[in-house]
Amino acid sequence: MSTDAATAAETVDGVDRDRLARALTAANLPTLVAVLYQLTGDRTWLTDPYRPTRSRGMDNNDTGGFDDAVADRIRAAALDAICAFHEGTPMAVPSPDSEHLVEMISVAVGEQVPPEFGVMVAEDMGFTAPDTSVAAPNDLSVIVIGAGVSGMLAAIKLHEAGISHTVLEKNSDVGGGWFENTYPGAGVDTPSHLYSYSFAPRAWSTHFGKRDEVWQYLSDVASEHDLRQRIRFDTEVATAEYDAQRQGWTVTTVDGEMLTADVVITATGQLNRPKVPHIPGLESFDGPIFHTANWPADLDLTDKRVAIVGTGASAMQVLPAIASTVGHATVFQRSPQWVSSSDVYFTEMGDDANYLMDVVPLYRLWYRTRLAWNFNDRVHSSLQVDPEWEHPQRSINPMNDAHRRVFTRYIERELEGRPDLIEKSLPDYPPFGKRMLLDNGWYAALKRDNVTLIADAVSSITANSVVAQNGSETEVDVVILATGFETHKLLTPIEVRGRSGESIRDIWGPEDAHAYLGITVPDFPNFFITCGPGTVLGHGGSYITIAECQVRYIVDVLIDMVDKRIGAIECKADVEAEYVRKHDEAHAKMIWSHGGMDNWYRNDAGRVVSTLPWRIVDYWEMTRRADLDDFVMEPRRGEAR
Repeated sequence: MSTDAATAAETVDGVDRDRLARALTAANLPTLVAVLYQLTGDRTWLTDPYRPTRSRGMDNNDTGGFDDAVADRIRAAALDAICAFHEGTPMAVPSPDSEHLVEMISVAVGEQVPPEFGVMVAEDMGFTAPDTSVAAPNDLSVIVIGAGVSGMLAAIKLHEAGISHTVLEKNSDVGGGWFENTYPGAGVDTPSHLYSYSFAPRAWSTHFGKRDEVWQYLSDVASEHDLRQRIRFDTEVATAEYDAQRQGWTVTTVDGEMLTADVVITATGQLNRPKVPHIPGLESFDGPIFHTANWPADLDLTDKRVAIVGTGASAMQVLPAIASTVGHATVFQRSPQWVSSSDVYFTEMGDDANYLMDVVPLYRLWYRTRLAWNFNDRVHSSLQVDPEWEHPQRSINPMNDAHRRVFTRYIERELEGRPDLIEKSLPDYPPFGKRMLLDNGWYAALKRDNVTLIADAVSSITANSVVAQNGSETEVDVVILATGFETHKLLTPIEVRGRSGESIRDIWGPEDAHAYLGITVPDFPNFFITCGPGTVLGHGGSYITIAECQVRYIVDVLIDMVDKRIGAIECKADVEAEYVRKHDEAHAKMIWSHGGMDNWYRNDAGRVVSTLPWRIVDYWEMTRRADLDDFVMEPRRGEAR
């Protein structure tokens, strides 16, 4: 059982009934139904009229679609059951098996969940123990490059496994992109309770955390696990070279310091290096001009004329945050984005909701599990191309077309009265063809009198203006480049050389990275990648889930290295080739290969490099345990190492 479940199960000191009754008025009722069934074992709660409706889109569905009378009965029964539990009544269904769990999840989310999700969810919720082990006493050494989400996770799990390691971080503190990106409005577009490590819950203040709280969460996790004592800050890596004779790596920093280790794990991410497009005249601009990832700390935009280049996730967060401060904002849009709404995007969690997370057994776990389904694999089947679909230019299958209609109505409603903005804002490609965005006030900002949307790319920049490709020229004081990151240039600018001495950059080419499971590459023994090629989530969900899969797999390999006295372990070339073939075949049938748009998932040759083609549950199963038959192995050479 997880820490959250165990803590709840051990609490028998009673609970303030009146306080709990007040808090239950703020409960997510589908979550409460699942908890109520586990507490009582009464199957009535899994049948009508207590079966919630299906969530609409990315809505939280707090009411569950229940009328007031049914909602009141659920709350009243939950009040009695929760109080009884705290007074010593044991939980009726403390550890449901995977089949039973799938039934409960299906009720909670209002639709049938595939049976294969049961095993994964049972482990995530703590009903079954994860298959973990600790290495025997050993002298294996690991260097982790990066102390963001994945690097911190690697350090935590390596420590738990008893494996010595050092983390090298180029910044002065933990957090990676959350340390670096301080632009106004920065935050997650994944629910806070899902954008968390499975083992480290938090009392989030909002449903969708903003940058400062997300970074504080990571900082707190680092403190709780004493990570900073194992991290060398302000230490940027320049090169990593494998020594076949020594069966280990030499890592050189930009300052020229050389460090050695048996294993290297990279945790540099894909949204790490800002992408600044080549725009004629960019360097001639007289005022502040910068990428969102390099937001100046002392910048004052009051009454300034501001240009925002781009309309992706960063731009969509920046504009609403600065629109009321600037004199005028002009947004340059190469192509519009599909945007979804959330009924709780602007809503605080509130004291009552956090009280329920703390005192109601399993409430936090069920709340997170519902989010995981709604934001993760739920949409995956709708992203498969139907070759018989008669409208391939606008959508890829009937469900995708239904999504298009829903999102179109939302845009038209939000921009009602502004047909000019509707025309500019409606995409002409299928929904999910680019990363789906959540509306955080974007359309409201576009309608402001001091905001102009130019539906054209930038052709050049002068000393005091931005020129669009249509020839229009806009005088501005500040230029903000919301132009994304070098997502295809993985590991850049680090030079990594493997057994043959060849650079991984030469093997991959400029933008065609590939790796078995997105984790390991032939010719690079004892070298593992997190957030590697083909592992970004395009269909939704929390990357932290993927990071936990990858780190679990890597640590499993390392424990095998210790226990089996393996000195070098290298992915077989045919294993990686077969995986890449299946990866590319899967993508060829999915939305991101659609020719109607460009996206940062796909390289210039049309190959999808960045995103995961599989469901999360599939990837979870692929990475659950390492299969040593996938590797070429060498025994340890003793002192020669």
